[in-house]
Amino acid sequence: FHLAGIRLAPKEKLEIPVLFMPAEMKIYKAVVVIHVMRGNGENWPYEVTGESNRDLNRNVIVAENGETQGILWIYPINGTPEAPQQKSVVIRCQARQRLEQRVELLLIGVMPGATDLPDAGNSAPVDTEEVSSTPEVSDGSSATLEFLYELQYQSDEIRYQLESLVGMELVEKEWDTESRIVTLIFNVVFAPSKPMRSEATLVIQCTAGGLWKFPLVFIATEPEVDDVINIEAVGLNKESIVGFKLTSQTR
Repeated sequence: FHLAGIRLAPKEKLEIPVLFMPAEMKIYKAVVVIHVMRGNGENWPYEVTGESNRDLNRNVIVAENGETQGILWIYPINGTPEAPQQKSVVIRCQARQRLEQRVELLLIGVMPGATDLPDAGNSAPVDTEEVSSTPEVSDGSSATLEFLYELQYQSDEIRYQLESLVGMELVEKEWDTESRIVTLIFNVVFAPSKPMRSEATLVIQCTAGGLWKFPLVFIATEPEVDDVINIEAVGLNKESIVGFKLTSQTR
């Protein structure tokens, strides 16, 4: 859109509306250009010289007499489409146990790169180091789709609680060219030490464009009973004492 003839008083603020309505899951780029001139049409007496600020020189419109006729502000805008909120994935494990589970996540509307599309249904394992890594997902064809993923937490307290208990690794990708759906398969490890319920969000971004967020719910149920303590009475109205040891898992 184009806005013209807007007059501003000294130190007055101007809000510029920007509307983003992506039609596809791809990167969109635009530029907002603001051109300011004096209301009376006169030029600024300021003269642009070689010693002036380079960024200023680049955005200054100079008149024939060397005075400043106008100033440009240029703001690049990068638009990243985000998929609708996905359903929560529940990871449930008993406390003091270790769960290893494969989780399949569907990315709908993935746009291919500039190269040819891969064959439908092809998949290949992917090596990654850790969460927040940037693995390259290849299906062995001429087209390569790259995904970035990160596990985000609602607070630093939840991050501190879950970081040492949860591990995620992207192990496989399946691409369907007809439906444009990519299935990412993650290997999730959950080893809770005590009963808990915490939430996190797995954020996945495709370098070709698009952002997907998957809520994860980690539930640790009550652990198994450690032992049964039997106390044998020595007589009526007399105390009986049984000793047992407790081992702390932390210092």
